[in-house]
Amino acid sequence: MRRLAATLGLIAAVAGGAFALAQSDIFDPAAIAARERDQLIDAKQQSAAAMARSALLEKQAVAAVSEADRLKKRSAALAARIQSAEADISAGEARVALVSRRLSAQRARLAEQQQPLLELAASLQQLSRQPPVSVLAQPGSLTDIVHARAVIDAAMPVIERRTAGVRRELAALDTTRRQQGIALQALSSSKAQLAQRRDALTRLENEGRLRSRELMSSAQLEADRALGLGEKARDIVELMDSLEADSAVRAELAQLAGPLPRPRNPAVAEAGAAPSTAPAEAEQTQGAYRLPVVGRIVTGLGEVNESGVRSRGVTIAARPGGQVVAPAPGRVSFAGDYRGYGKIVIVDHGGGWVSLLTGMIALSVGVGDTLDAGAPVGRAGSDDSRITVELRRAGRPVDIVAMIG
Repeated sequence: MRRLAATLGLIAAVAGGAFALAQSDIFDPAAIAARERDQLIDAKQQSAAAMARSALLEKQAVAAVSEADRLKKRSAALAARIQSAEADISAGEARVALVSRRLSAQRARLAEQQQPLLELAASLQQLSRQPPVSVLAQPGSLTDIVHARAVIDAAMPVIERRTAGVRRELAALDTTRRQQGIALQALSSSKAQLAQRRDALTRLENEGRLRSRELMSSAQLEADRALGLGEKARDIVELMDSLEADSAVRAELAQLAGPLPRPRNPAVAEAGAAPSTAPAEAEQTQGAYRLPVVGRIVTGLGEVNESGVRSRGVTIAARPGGQVVAPAPGRVSFAGDYRGYGKIVIVDHGGGWVSLLTGMIALSVGVGDTLDAGAPVGRAGSDDSRITVELRRAGRPVDIVAMIG
């Protein structure tokens, strides 16, 4: 009778709802970790935005008149496609993590549901093997046996429903396994696309270097001067101030009128001469700026880091080897190593606007290069890379959030 009582106890547990299923949580977004969900959404948005930029740049490259301009647009379009592939990889990793988390939860829930059912099945099997005479010979009254039979008959429909729920759980588990395989396959495809696009960009950059070889002498002189300023500057802010002063001088020299040929009739020429107008200063308007790398913002302007230093820009956690691009059109004032910052690039946008990009491990631009928005400038490091971008106007930091398009 002790075995019979144990069996009845298991049946009561089943009938009492110990195996209540939470199948609504299997694909419920609310049950997914918020951080992983946000990473997946952000990565998909970044990928779509990068592909839209690439399509626009490809159209501009086709419409370009000069070969140099066409090469720049193609490079920027490829860089955007690289960033799209990087975002796809981030999205794929987040998707795999979500599916794996769901798979683990389903396995744990299934194991919890299966154990009591296995024990119940074993007890019922042992009970069914005993002949009725031996059951009657055991201590206890006939009323107990009748009661047990009634409980078993009432519990069987409940047990059938619960086991049906376990079967549905097994089917959902199989579906999740297939989803995991699809997510892993998509992640592998994104990685292959990234490698192909990086190779194509490298070939395009080498082609551009060969075509601009005749300008190397003057560019080298300017690069040497910029490196000299970097060695003399006490810190990176002083370096940017010096380069800004150089930019202002260069802009003033560019506005000076060159020698004009002597007119045949000076009186007529003097009367019809229109007043010269200086070119308007460049302005960074809302939507004209972009983040230079795909990733997650970890530090904003004005935030204090662990060392107690207040940030002058935005720091982004980039993917290993992530593609870094120009946040806006401009001219490279400095490109090279700088103490404590890794390889840096300073871009002069004109009108007193300057961008500083730090934390790169490789550069693809040099001093004097003219960049379009989205042009490739370098690569992030291999592990735990942090790319910082600072936008300054007349020597003062500017919050780029309002500028980002």
